[in-house]
Amino acid sequence: MPEVVAGLEIPETAAVAEATRRIQETTSPLIYHHSRRVFFFGQIHARKLGVAPDPELLYLAAMFHDTGLLTPFSDVEQRFEVDGADHARKFLLDQGFSKDAADTVWTAIALHTTPGIPDRMGPEIATTYLGVLTDVRGLGLDEMNHDQLDEILAVHPRGDFKNGFLRAYVDGLKDRPETTNGTVNSDVLEHFIPGFQRVTTVERMLGAPWPS
Repeated sequence: MPEVVAGLEIPETAAVAEATRRIQETTSPLIYHHSRRVFFFGQIHARKLGVAPDPELLYLAAMFHDTGLLTPFSDVEQRFEVDGADHARKFLLDQGFSKDAADTVWTAIALHTTPGIPDRMGPEIATTYLGVLTDVRGLGLDEMNHDQLDEILAVHPRGDFKNGFLRAYVDGLKDRPETTNGTVNSDVLEHFIPGFQRVTTVERMLGAPWPS
């Protein structure tokens, strides 16, 4: 029998089961519960918008979207979103998914912190992004069915999510601060790391090797 929470069904596939096991074993409870909530909130947004993301791809995108914060998966210094996206794409290809499916999940994860773009893209990409915004910033929370929300939170409690997630955010970025330039991630380091100062776009333009 598939797992159902608040009327929302978890896809019953081998890839979903393996991803769930892997995320539970390699990340923290905070990231695991956050990722599952992102999936449920993404489904709620999909219903509201009248779109139909592939539930398996949405689940995999949600589960892997923050893995790059806790475990760098690359041999090069790059944005944590790209670390997670690269790992997810490899996982999907190893599981026998098509290149298109793997690329969809890669894009959903790589863009999940980029405002104004992913919500204009395909349903898996858009609903991953909107699910993240609901769990992190409360997007649409005032319009949500309270019974449905309570059931999701009973299974995947937030606890002290705001402070815990910010700590995980800082820990995942503090050793690669240059990767935050030009992203919302620089806000986090600017707030929590004494002396951190991002290089602005204006500074980059004025410092370019052109005479004018």
